[in-house]
Parts: sequence; structure tokens; C-alpha cells
Amino acid sequence: MKERKFLLDLEKKLWKSADKLRSSLDAAVYKHVVLGLIFLKYVSDAFEVRRKELEKEFRNPDSELYLGDDEEFIKEELEVRDYYTEKNVFWVPESARWQYIQENMRLSIGAKLPDGREFKSAGKLIDDAFESIEKENPKLKRVLNKDYAKLQIDGSKLTDLVDLISTIPFEYEGFKAKDILGHVYEYFLGKFALAEGKGGGQFYTPKSIVNLIVEIVEPFKGRVYDPAMGSGGFFISSEKFIQTHGGKVGDISIYGQESNPTTWKLAIMNMVIRGLDFNFGKEPADTFTKDQHLDLRADFILANPPFNQKEEDWWHPSLGNDKRWVYGTPPKNNANFAWMQHMLYHLPPKSGVVGLVLANGSLSSTTGGEDKIREKIVKADLVEAIIALPDKLFFNTQIPACIWILNKNKPQKKRTLFIDARDFGEMIDRKQRTLTDEDIKEIVDRFKRFRRGEDVSKLGVYKVATTKDIEKENFILTPGRFVGIVESEEEQVPFKEKMEELTAKLSNELAKNRELEELLRHNLAELGFKLEK
Repeated sequence: MKERKFLLDLEKKLWKSADKLRSSLDAAVYKHVVLGLIFLKYVSDAFEVRRKELEKEFRNPDSELYLGDDEEFIKEELEVRDYYTEKNVFWVPESARWQYIQENMRLSIGAKLPDGREFKSAGKLIDDAFESIEKENPKLKRVLNKDYAKLQIDGSKLTDLVDLISTIPFEYEGFKAKDILGHVYEYFLGKFALAEGKGGGQFYTPKSIVNLIVEIVEPFKGRVYDPAMGSGGFFISSEKFIQTHGGKVGDISIYGQESNPTTWKLAIMNMVIRGLDFNFGKEPADTFTKDQHLDLRADFILANPPFNQKEEDWWHPSLGNDKRWVYGTPPKNNANFAWMQHMLYHLPPKSGVVGLVLANGSLSSTTGGEDKIREKIVKADLVEAIIALPDKLFFNTQIPACIWILNKNKPQKKRTLFIDARDFGEMIDRKQRTLTDEDIKEIVDRFKRFRRGEDVSKLGVYKVATTKDIEKENFILTPGRFVGIVESEEEQVPFKEKMEELTAKLSNELAKNRELEELLRHNLAELGFKLEK
């Protein structure tokens, strides 16, 4: 409880202060300014942690690294790169270390640094720091944002931002720098997505949706893949899931792909701060035309790809006879089933689970042969569960969405769990809804019970349907068609009876309307006017 309060207080203080410093910068630009500095503090803090460990060992007579009392020799050895890289700690040159940055931020243009070099600007100081870190650490090449000078941010505001980020504790009662900075980074990603509105959803999937899918899919051990990874939220949630359930993070291998270069960089920084090993391909690239993991067969695939992508956003003539279209060539004007089939292709032949967010249209569309593709996927017994989500969950769209759980080795053969969760969640502000922890727990518990073969039906919310049941609905997978309708508790009137009553009332009102219309026409005619029909 104390730790949670610490994180909440830290979140509020940092966001409130950082947002005040935003000034004229757009949230989409300012995002990279803040997150880049948080990353810089992380690599510097991690370097300092290792440096302190080394210094302690160098001075300990019982240590294999004991160096005696020669202070100059100890100082030299503390700058030996291999001591850091052997522990997977990034080597940070002196001019890129956080303390150095903070101490020299307030010098004015033209001033001389202690080593005799001329100081140019606060932005240039940070750009040079990132440049030197990339040079010393090939894994970070082309990852770090070096546009601080180009953005021409007011020097005092940038200095204040550095001072603010300096207040993030080095460690706190069991929290290490990695844990604290990782949490702050993730929190800021969410806040920037909210601030950006429609554009924010391109790099960030709301945490409650990510957590729900991860809890259902349970990526404990094996290869985890996200072909539309954004800033890597599914991987972070998978790490937390494993830790919470007593597993080892080293038991999963992380693979991802992202076409947007700046978002690709955000994802890499997100992994580095968490200390996670990953393979995001050699470069940002289009998943359909430049698959970075051609031979990958993943055990778990978690993704929230763009909804309803049009032809100009994804299609290429080379995709016409692509080997991934096992269940039918997707229509050019909508990539929903292209994404789904790409993911199914990257599962092993007889195992693997997919947790996929798509627009609701994927459940019922008949255009471009989508109904035929959906039918084949159902008949192949791949659809384990469908979850209709409530509205206002996403930052970037109001399009109704759903979750598909696909499984090549379903415990319950020829059966699919339908969940209508449209009434779940709570509003966190006027525009945004989130699924609560209780919502997620209820859905996950029902899903696990379904997998064990238990009866989980609840009128209006949960229903298990057979493949034959689905066929009777022409392979339309909208949960509302299966879960039924809850009768009103207040009126206790059966739905059919209520509809008959309402229909009778409507007919009566329409009849009265026609009588009034005829009376009006008659009166106007007597005055010499004719009302056109």
C-alpha cells in the first residue's frame, strides 16, 4: 500500500509539473522530449548503480576484484567499459551522465565548461549526450531522439524539465531505478496518448485492454509476438503477468514489429528501461510487405492493429497470392482479416494462442468475401472466445471494438465462449472509460472456467455456443446474437410481450398522426390552399 501511494504521488507530481513546461510544443512532439530524458536518466542511473557496485568490490579485501588502496588505479578501473557491458549495462560516457548534464544545463551560450569546451545550448548538450551514448552502444543506434536543439525549446524550460526528472528517486524501499523509471515511462506514455487524442492510439493501447488480453492468453513461457506493437505495451504487461504469477521473465522471448519510426524507437526504449531482451527487427517496417520475422512461429501473439485499414494504407500488388492468406484473400479495402491471417500464419501448426483487438465489423461483415474467410476460420475450430467491448475505451477512435481469442489447440473443441462486456467498465473522465480490475477478473475467471468445461452461462453476458449454433447465425459472431437479452427487473415484463405493447402504441400514434394530417389538409383546402403529398 505504501509503495502504491509512493508511485501515485510521484505520477501526479511529475505529470503536473511536466505539463506546465510544455508551453507551445504539441503533445506529440513534447512526448519524445520528456520520454527521451527519462530514458537518459535511466541509462545513467543504471550506470551509476554498477559503478557503485564496482567501487565497493574494488575496496573490499575479500572480493576477487580487490584493488588495494591505490585511488588513482581505482578511478581508472571504474572507467573500464567491460565491467559494465558484461552485466548488460550500457556504457555511458562522462559527458552523457545525468549529473554532468544537470550541472551544466544552466550555463549560458558562449560560456566555458570546466574542461575548456564552449557550451552551446541546453538542447545541444542533450543531443551530444545521446550521440555519444549511441556511438558507444551499437544496440541503441538510430534509436535515440537527437532533436532537442532543433526544437529550439526555451533553455530555462528544458533545464527545469531536467531538474524535475532529477527528482525521480534513484531507488525507494525495494524499488530499484529500473522499476521506478519503467513505471514513470509507462505512465507518461498513457498520459501523452490521452493528451494527443486521436493520434495517441497509434502508439498506445489502453492498459486495461492489454491486461485483459494478457490475463486470458497467459504468456508464461515461449515466444511472444506483436506484429503491430506500438510502444510495446503488451510486452510490459506480459512481464508483469509472469512476475505476479511466480514465473521467470527469462522464459519468454519477445518479438515485435512497427512501421512508424518514432514509435519503433519508443518501444525499444521501453524494453531497455525494463531490462527486457527483444527482437524488433533491423528497422521499422511494414508488417505485410516487409515481415521482419519471416520464420517465426510464436507461442503467443498479442496485438491491437489499426482498425479497418483502407487499400492505400496497407495493400500492395505483391500481396495478391500471399501464402499467409490460408483462409482466403482479404479484401483490399479492409485489412482486418489480413492482420488476423498474418497472426495465424505465425503460430505453430498445431498450437499457439492469439489475442487480437479488432473493429466490431469483423464479426459480421459480408463485404469483399470477409464472411467466407470468417466461416472458414470458425469451421477450422480456431475461435475460442469473442468479447464485445464497451465504448470510449480507446483514445483514437469511437469505432466499437471486440477481442478475438484464437487457439489452434482449443481445450473445448467445437465450442466458443461469447462475452458481451459492453456494459462493463467505469468512466475515468468525461470522455474516457476503463475496465476495472474487478471487470477483468470476472471475465478471466469465466473464461478459465469455460476452458475447464464448466457451465458459465449468464443471460445477457456469457454464452457458450457450438459450431452448429454459429452456423445457424450464418457465421456472424456478434455476442448479442448468442447471450440473449435480460428482462427488465423493474417491470418484470417478458421482452416479446413488451415489444408487442410498444408496437401497438406506435401503431396507435401513427394512426392519430394520419388523422391530424387529413384534418390539416381539409382545413387548408377550405382556405384555398393545397398541401402537397
